[in-house]
Amino acid sequence: MLILNEMAQLVCLHQLGKVQIDPIQNLVTVEKKRVLVAPDPEGRSISGCPMYGALIKPCMHTLKVTEGYSTLVKIEGRQMCLDTVSGLTDGTPPGVVRYKVNFAGQTFVSEKS
Repeated sequence: MLILNEMAQLVCLHQLGKVQIDPIQNLVTVEKKRVLVAPDPEGRSISGCPMYGALIKPCMHTLKVTEGYSTLVKIEGRQMCLDTVSGLTDGTPPGVVRYKVNFAGQTFVSEKS
């Protein structure tokens, strides 16, 4: 499983909704880009989700991560984010639409499972 850095690309499952990333730690980098830690993917804006209409709310924000935080490595007491990070968005139908990692931001550093 690859470790996420600030160049990671996370999207809603509609594929066009891009999650905005703003890392909270500055201590560890991969390829000079900050590594993502909990809760970096949570509560972030999503732009470009194509799902909208009279009764359809597009994905606008990420909710809590449900999987994909490292159980082995922490940075400043926070779990690192892996390329398996996933959780729900606030899009409709509620409790169904997820976000996921399309690209970890790097291809060199991984965590053995």
